Amino acid sequence: MSEKLQRFTKLLRDMFELEKSDLDFGIYRIMNIRKNEINNFIENTLSGEVSSILSKYATDNSEVRKRIEEIEKQCQSVGVKVEDSKLREEYAEYKVLLDSGTGVTELESDVYSALYNFFSRYYDEGDFISKRRYKEGVYGIPYEGEEVKLYWANHDQYYIKTSENFRDYSFKVDVQGVKFTIHFKLVDADTEQNNNKESDDKKREFILLNENFLEANGNELIIRLEYRLATKEQDDKNKLKDNSKLNKSAVDKIKDAVSGNADFKRFIWAVNAPAPTEKNKTRTILEKHLEAYVAKNTFDYFIHKDLRGFLNRELDFYIKSEIMHLDDLDTDNEVKVNAYLAKVKAIKKVGRIIIDFLAQIEEFQKKLWLKKKLVVETNWCITLDKIDESFYPEIASNDAQRQEWVELYAIDEIAGDLMSVAYSNPLTIEFLEQNKNLMLDTKHFSKEFTERLIASIDNLDEKTNGLMIHSENFQALNLLQERYREQVQCIYIDPPYNTNASEILYKNGYKHSSWSSLMRDRLLTSRFLMKKDAIMCVTIDDFELHRLWHIVQEIFGDDNELGTALIRNNPQGRSTLKGFAVNHEFALFFANSESVKSIGRLEHSQKQKDRYSEIDEKGIPFLWENFRKTGTDSNRADRPKQFYPIYTDGAIIQFAEMEWDEINSKWNITAAPQGLEVIWPISDTGEEKVWKWGIDRAKANTKDLKVEGEQSNWQIYRKNYINEEGSLPGTWWDKPKYAAGSHGTNLLTDFFGVTKKFSFPKSVYAVEDCLRVSNEDSESIILDYFAGSGTTGHAVIDLNREDNGNRKYILVEMGNYFNTVTKPRIKKAVYSKDWKDGKPQNRNNGISQIFKYVWLESYEDTLNNIDLVRSAEQEGQFRQNSMLFNEYLVSYMLDIESRGSLLSLERFKAPFDYKMNIVENNEMKETNIDLVETQLPLHNP
Repeated sequence: MSEKLQRFTKLLRDMFELEKSDLDFGIYRIMNIRKNEINNFIENTLSGEVSSILSKYATDNSEVRKRIEEIEKQCQSVGVKVEDSKLREEYAEYKVLLDSGTGVTELESDVYSALYNFFSRYYDEGDFISKRRYKEGVYGIPYEGEEVKLYWANHDQYYIKTSENFRDYSFKVDVQGVKFTIHFKLVDADTEQNNNKESDDKKREFILLNENFLEANGNELIIRLEYRLATKEQDDKNKLKDNSKLNKSAVDKIKDAVSGNADFKRFIWAVNAPAPTEKNKTRTILEKHLEAYVAKNTFDYFIHKDLRGFLNRELDFYIKSEIMHLDDLDTDNEVKVNAYLAKVKAIKKVGRIIIDFLAQIEEFQKKLWLKKKLVVETNWCITLDKIDESFYPEIASNDAQRQEWVELYAIDEIAGDLMSVAYSNPLTIEFLEQNKNLMLDTKHFSKEFTERLIASIDNLDEKTNGLMIHSENFQALNLLQERYREQVQCIYIDPPYNTNASEILYKNGYKHSSWSSLMRDRLLTSRFLMKKDAIMCVTIDDFELHRLWHIVQEIFGDDNELGTALIRNNPQGRSTLKGFAVNHEFALFFANSESVKSIGRLEHSQKQKDRYSEIDEKGIPFLWENFRKTGTDSNRADRPKQFYPIYTDGAIIQFAEMEWDEINSKWNITAAPQGLEVIWPISDTGEEKVWKWGIDRAKANTKDLKVEGEQSNWQIYRKNYINEEGSLPGTWWDKPKYAAGSHGTNLLTDFFGVTKKFSFPKSVYAVEDCLRVSNEDSESIILDYFAGSGTTGHAVIDLNREDNGNRKYILVEMGNYFNTVTKPRIKKAVYSKDWKDGKPQNRNNGISQIFKYVWLESYEDTLNNIDLVRSAEQEGQFRQNSMLFNEYLVSYMLDIESRGSLLSLERFKAPFDYKMNIVENNEMKETNIDLVETQLPLHNP
């Protein structure tokens, strides 16, 4: 095999994921099922195709090559240079023949070199980056005449990476009945500071801390890592991967530390448990999970939306611009021209075959990504006031539920008195009857109990207040499409800001591009859920503001931009590398359509309320303001009908009889009051202004006008009532209650009694006001698909508590803190409004509530449940017809062989027994799937 063929073959093995055959999950596992067939295709079928095309036109230069080698050896044996020997002319003639480029070996070498150059420029660690190459160092972008266009490298790809295993990856090991948990925990590292930036040859890597990288807590072992550029000599020894393989020095360092320290020796068998593969017979469980951890967070960030179309267009352009040259055809040597054209044909044909194969894999992944995901598990949280008391005996005897109430609500501190029953273990029915704002969670009860309970609640859909989905948000939004299309009144999202403190998991060198792809697809998908008059609110900081604005503007349009508010969420200021302390974030408001006529109002500030110090006969506050208009449209030429005289003696106000003169645009007075002074809306500088009301309204509301001042300078004033709906929001929001520290972080500390339960929670009051501006009302459905700690759900609950409304919330969150922060916070917010040190300060201000929470199958789960099955009849046909098999392998294999596992109609015959392999905490378990809930889908919240 020639050097260039070897190089090309190595690239193909990388592109077809064959170099990761030790990874037993995702697309790697699927490709490994047919590894031998794909290898044979790469190493034999493709090279045979190239030889077949070229052999018709190539010349046999083997004798020429042989004679050249003989001359070189003869000259070398006598110590003479070829150019100084008598054989130099013969040697030169043979070299010319060889350099004519019509030999099979030379042509094949050119083909493999060209194909390598083409595919390597787009392939990057599991992804094909859409760089539309125009010439060396110059790229083209699709442009259709837009005035302004935002373009990014991954615009035509789905961002599919999740970060749930990035900062804390854990796995369990059972050693003779003793269970151990091993964690890989990422610690913060300096990233991209000063000159320490990513480049083509400097990429971030996973690096073991040089010191204090192990910590033990009971049967849990924590291995601490950084993810950064390798900058020190020691980093080369500590990085987890080296030349695509686990770095032995880093693995040995972990194992040696475990075996050499008394504090860690109990983990020796846990980290050294065997996990062999065909390729690596001595692999340990630690090595297996280190490989999986690095692969999950390094490769395969995207799925191309049209890989076949993109690569075919690029291949055509590549051939025309870099392979075919008119000068090469300008020759009388017909053999050479034919060979040259054969080379071009081989590049195109083999390139198209490879593209078809790659596109088959990419389209297969795209189908799985877009597939409606199944509901793995459904549970309900219901306050006791919604539950028939016939269920109370079973609830009182459920110890798991009692224990949760102790942890969440501190019910063990409820002391009895003459009027109430004290806490006891077990609980009593009387205790439940007196604490009906306790929230039951059906996860603690049997399936049979849950079904009876749910069936007992009439109009369950109408009475359900919220839906929480534990899922990657793109999958959740797809699942919501059928039921909630055009039902959501307000979408509020607070996506990751992509700063060093809150960056997404991104492909090396594509930080902003990865983020842009993440946001665009989710914003676009969620728009289908919005009512015509709905409003979208997105909060962001300076780092991604401009990219976000262009993406939202592209989706919603210029005409639907309502405004951007700056929220002073950090009064102390967040320090930055360049010196400014950032105090604010942005809230972008966009309407879904022109049906939105105005935005919602906010409550008046106390300063605004104090201005309205007068009280009318009905007890309504007002203030007196000058009746003469100022500012925009206040000149006579702007509103000529509002330029008219008012007559007064300082006490009474009267008006003349007038007729409108259309030609001269003025009022003609036909009868004026006698004995009264006339006042015109003329400013102190002599400018002709206008009154604030037209003549008819002024006559009808004379009681709301008055005269003040000296007779020589009488002024007309009108009553200005405070708008009871509130004030129009400005673009600068600086209320102290918007501070994320005191009303976000500190509030969570009050709720849970511990700090750092969740990083960077929003102020619940800032979210409430964003919802008010977004025209939510007491019956609105509000969606947040970056739910985080659950602030939006908390805000909706408090708004309902405030006005007894029936707003409903849909929260989507992927992180593991869904079960430790998001859901518990909603349970606590329902039980009581006021908390301190994790305990309720008032047990009497809870609200009645039902919410459902579901757990969705992930994209990785979908991949892990795919099996490739080929029938005996197919195998027989393929053995008889290799051409048929090659076409099948390239174009149809994945789609056809996965049908049974992707959608098994047989399983739907017993929907309650449908099972899948689901990964939880990096451990795969066979799990019952809630097909009924998937198909409903998700009721009405």
